[in-house]
Order: sequence, then C-alpha cells, then structure tokens
Amino acid sequence: MPDEPISGTILVIDDEKGIRDSLQLVLEYEGYPVQKAVTGQEGLDAVEMSEPHVILLDVKMPGLDGMEVLERLNPIETGQVVIMISGHADIATAVEATRMGAFDFLEKPLDQEKVLLTVRNGMARAMLERQNRLLRNQVEERFTLVTVGKAMESVLDQVARVAATDTRVLISGENGTGKELIARRIHALSGREAFPFIPVNCAAIPGELIESELFGHVKGAFTGAYANKVGKFELASGGTLFLDEVGDMSLPAQAKVLRALEEGVVEQVGGDRAIRVDTRVVAATNKDLEYEIAQGNFRQDLLYRLRVVPLHIPPLRERRSDIMPLCEHFLAYYCATSKRQLTLPFGEIRVMLEEYPWPGNVRELRNAMERLVIMSEDDTISTADVEGVLGPVSGSPVGEGPDDSEVTRDLPKGIEGLARMMEDEPDLGRFRDEAEKIYLLRVLEEHRWNVKATADFLGIQRSNLYRKLVKHGIERGDILEQ
Repeated sequence: MPDEPISGTILVIDDEKGIRDSLQLVLEYEGYPVQKAVTGQEGLDAVEMSEPHVILLDVKMPGLDGMEVLERLNPIETGQVVIMISGHADIATAVEATRMGAFDFLEKPLDQEKVLLTVRNGMARAMLERQNRLLRNQVEERFTLVTVGKAMESVLDQVARVAATDTRVLISGENGTGKELIARRIHALSGREAFPFIPVNCAAIPGELIESELFGHVKGAFTGAYANKVGKFELASGGTLFLDEVGDMSLPAQAKVLRALEEGVVEQVGGDRAIRVDTRVVAATNKDLEYEIAQGNFRQDLLYRLRVVPLHIPPLRERRSDIMPLCEHFLAYYCATSKRQLTLPFGEIRVMLEEYPWPGNVRELRNAMERLVIMSEDDTISTADVEGVLGPVSGSPVGEGPDDSEVTRDLPKGIEGLARMMEDEPDLGRFRDEAEKIYLLRVLEEHRWNVKATADFLGIQRSNLYRKLVKHGIERGDILEQ
C-alpha cells in the first residue's frame, strides 16, 4: 500500500492521451484525485471551475500552448502550483517558465519516481499557500474597519491624507474604540505596507523591561539577558511601529524614544553601538497627555514629536449608527469560525443592542457577539440571550456626564456646605479654593469633561485650566481633548 499522500486534487493538461492516462494511473494509485484536460483553454476552464491544488501542464500543445496558459494562470500572483512538462530539453524554456512562477519542470519521457516526488513537494507547497491565504483572510477579517456613520468620515478622510506621508500620528480615544485599527489602516495605505507593522502595548510591559522591548539588549546587559535581542524599533525598520497606550511609558523610555524620533537611531540596552532605523511611529493613548504633562508623567517635547497629526476616535455611543453593522459583522465572523448559523432578528433585539451604552466600545461589542455565538442554544438570538450577556438594558440616555454624587462625593455640597465649613473653620483662602473647585467641577460636568470646551467657556487658556485641575486634585480618566 502506498504512503498516504497529502490530500489535494491534480489537473493534468496535455494533448497526448497516453501521457494523460499514464499520469492519471500513477497519481490515482497514490491516492490523488485527478482531472484531465486536452487543450489549454479546457485546462483554464477546469482551473476556474474546480481550483485544483497542483497543475501538470504540457509546454507544447496546439492552439493555446503551455507557456500562454502559464501566463494566464499567473502563479506569482495567485500562488497556484504549476509543474511544466516538456518533450524537449529546452533550458531557455525552463528558465522562462520558472521566471513566470512555475514550481518545477519535468522532461519527457517522464520518470515515475521523479513525477511523484515533484507532485508531493508541489502539493505540500499548495497546502501551505492555502493555509497562509486562510490565515491572512482571518487576520484581515479580524482587523476590518466597519463604519457607516458620519462620525468617522472626517477621521477616515484624515487617515487617507496622512497615510501617504511619513508623518507621525497620535491617535486618541477611549479604550476599545479601534485605535489599532486606524493605525493598521494608516500602515496599509502607506508606502510601507510591504514592511512590518509592529504593535507594542506600552501599558502591558513592566517599566523595567520597556526599554529592552523597544530598543533590544545585548547578552549580559541585565539579569535574565541570556542572549542578544533585537528591539521593536529595529524590527519595524522600513515599516510602522505602533506604540499603543504611549501615555503609560516610563520617563526614561520616553527620553530614548525622543532620541530615536529626532535622530533615527537606537541603542540597545547594555550596548555601545548606534543602530540606524527607518521606522514610522504611530502612537495611541486613552489619556489626556497634556494633563499628564502637568502632573509630570509625560514629556512635553515627546508629545510635540508624536502629535504632528492628531486623530481622535469618537466612542461608540457617539456613533450609534455603527452599532448594528458592527454587530452583524462580528456575528458573521464568529459564526464562521464556530461553524454555526445564528440570526439576529429585527425588532426588540436590535433596539436593545442600539440602546446599550457600550462603555467598553467596539471591543466590548465584539466580545458580546462572541459570547452570544457560544451561549445561544437556538439558531435565533433571543432577548434572554442578550440580557444574559449584557444584563438588563434599561434604555437610559447615552453619553451623559457623570452624576453629581460621583464628581462631588468628597466636596461640601453647594453653598450650604461651604457655609457650614466656614462656621466650623473660618478660613477665607480655603473657602475660595473649595468654591473654585466646586465651580470647575460643575462647568466640566456641563461640558462633559471636555477640557477645550471648558477652557473656552471660562475664557482661560487650557494650560491655566490644567494648572487649576492639578492644584485642586481634580482627576478624571475620561477628560477629552478635541
């Protein structure tokens, strides 16, 4: 019994009946399904209909010959595995066929062992190519940017404009809004798309290791450095380095990043050699970096280098028209990967999904669709399924500012509270400070914690407002800068 071959179909295109039949006999004995075509055009039609894994193609045929068929198959672009067969030992033809993407070249009379070896190698190549294509499609599907609303139109327009340049971009937005997708879109539309896109989550790497991760290290540079390591800046040379959550980067690492941006060189931890890199940097943050600068957590000069072009991604609650297209996209994706067929009915279910505030933005929505695919027992998603994933959906207004109890829980309550404070501790300076603090919180609340809008309303510079926030200890994770 022959060895079990790698499964896959084979198409033989040859005008000689004896060659077609002998190849069919040998290959089917090895377990390969075999199709046959007499002419070049018949072979092209068979390729279009059945997409064979490997094609055995005769060079000399009447009408459309093998070289013309090879040119139309275009294996360099399609990845198709084509093995050429010729009755004439023509080195020039073999070289040309290889240049056009042919996998190998067999001479007549055919040697059975060489045919089988070449076909096995070709089949392995075809399987690998199809697996790679599937993985690429899955990656592209995962990182597809789905939007139909006007809220993202200006963002995508700016992305298209900036992508063609090497300009550095700083993307801001809440967690889960799709900052990495925008960075990948910039890379894909740039002249660097053939080179690596290297993402680095600065918040997920311990502070003592971030420099090694970004710039690499030499063996023995620190405890645990058992071998040389190439840093992400060097790995991304020619392509794009995406610094996610850059606001969480340590100050020493910020200084080295600043040098890399200014001079185009990096130096490994423990090394003494400057390494030149050609790396485009796209950064992202969910923090207000000017606020972090005021608190001494971020370098102002680095912000200026990173924020050549700022892009702000609005939260999902501000682009509600994207909610259902995103739900349908992720539902289809997870149904395909789980081999299930689920229906998202119209009516109450869709209202529930659209009314939910999605505090985790697109990331939360994606995870919710994955859980629905896993947990739903029927083929149609029910209200109970949705509530099981999201909890009761109240339909309360979305996008409101924080409630009074949240933002003023540690403050005297209004003028009456200030009056009681003065009775207990009559201090005019403290009264003035507490009154200013309460007033700032109220105005920030009215402007949904938008620093620019608040500063404009107060008629002061943003830098002055930041100083006041630091002075009064006002901290808010979702202060926005627009």
